[in-house]
Amino acid sequence: MTKHGDPKKSRKLETSSTLKSHPTREELIAFGKNLREKCPRQSHAIWQAPPNRIEPLSLIQQSNQDRMPQLLPIRHGRLLHSPFSFYRGTALNMAGDLAASPSSGIRVQACGDCHLMNFGAFATPERRVIFDINDLDETLPAPWEWDVKRLAASIQLACRHNGIREDQARDAVLNCVRSYREHMDEYSQMCILDVWYASIDVEDLLPTIVDAKTRARSEKRLASARERSVQEHEFPEMVISDGMTPTIKENPPLIFHYHETGHEEQMAHFRQAFDRYRETLQEDRRLLLDRFKIMDFAIKVVGVGSVGTICSIVLLMAGEHDSLFLQVKQARRSVLEDYAGKSVHSNDGQRIVHGHRMMQSASDLFLGWTEGQQGRQFYVRQLRDMKIKPMVEVFPAGVMTGYAAWCGWTLARSHARSGEPAKISGYLGKSDRFDEAIADFAALYADQTEQDYELLLKAARDGKLEVFVEED
Repeated sequence: MTKHGDPKKSRKLETSSTLKSHPTREELIAFGKNLREKCPRQSHAIWQAPPNRIEPLSLIQQSNQDRMPQLLPIRHGRLLHSPFSFYRGTALNMAGDLAASPSSGIRVQACGDCHLMNFGAFATPERRVIFDINDLDETLPAPWEWDVKRLAASIQLACRHNGIREDQARDAVLNCVRSYREHMDEYSQMCILDVWYASIDVEDLLPTIVDAKTRARSEKRLASARERSVQEHEFPEMVISDGMTPTIKENPPLIFHYHETGHEEQMAHFRQAFDRYRETLQEDRRLLLDRFKIMDFAIKVVGVGSVGTICSIVLLMAGEHDSLFLQVKQARRSVLEDYAGKSVHSNDGQRIVHGHRMMQSASDLFLGWTEGQQGRQFYVRQLRDMKIKPMVEVFPAGVMTGYAAWCGWTLARSHARSGEPAKISGYLGKSDRFDEAIADFAALYADQTEQDYELLLKAARDGKLEVFVEED
């Protein structure tokens, strides 16, 4: 008679064997530490423009392709506002520079345009107000160092813009990278689901603001954002009704209706694209959206890097006193794609939506994507939902240093969701060697940005660029 083993014991052995196939945290830490041999942490301090570096103005002109030509002077004007503004609007320029910089080889879902103005506060579907990355138009899997370096250089430039001393600017960069390193170590010790559920509440951050006036102003802005309703504030600010069909107020050249085709034909094309967007939502959110009716849409100029791309605001109504505003934003090829690899998503709107869901602790209720009549791709979200934009341009040194730490923490949480935090933490280590190296890089790259900005300024003075300067 054949004897069979105990099935319970067999399953136990099989489970034990399966678990052993998962590397331990210590093994992942060691793996990351070993990566220092091929990519020393000090190597990140180096920046020197290579002889074959593409001329900055050529990249700006390349980025101008497929933008609305009548809006290009506004784009150029915003780029010329300051070296800091130039940096914010030229992610493509830095992408090639980052690709040539040292990398440990660990990849994450990267932001792709990780400057400190792309962080801020907004409401979750549960109506909590969180601090998170809020602009992911360039998101793509890529080396984690690229986001850290772009964020660090943006802090350096923002400090220079605000007249903050160089030693204080270095402290702000160091505080950002230290926060990233220390929080990445914390996330490496957490269970995967705990990392995924982690979020940063604005109410927990405000007491840490060192400047009393800035703290009071921030608390007031948060309270105001909580009290604002679409119907009471955004609707009268943005809509003309007068007892007639509500329409979006024009404010040319920044808000206007697109008149290249007849209104009925234009609206028919828009509705077709909107129907395709609707299908990308979860079923319950489709039912919620169906309670609203499209009333009007208009072009709205936004940001610095996005100026000239097609960005629409859509007014929807569910009743006379029940409105919703959506933003439909053109999704173009990521600036990282030539260097980090092609997106797995055929629609760049879907790429961006995926990036939001991977990097944010909570994403917009109406986040989805679509494609227009001419093959352009878009993503959709609410226009405003308790969004609070940081007043970075007026931060004094102490506030900038604290804010830099918030951004470093937030970026670590975002990277830990898609990457392997123990490997990154192992590479970073406990010392400040990586922090110091990135601070060196940030200062050098800020110098490079100022040189590139001067080239744009000269081109404008020589009449090679058409520029529209907006009134403050």
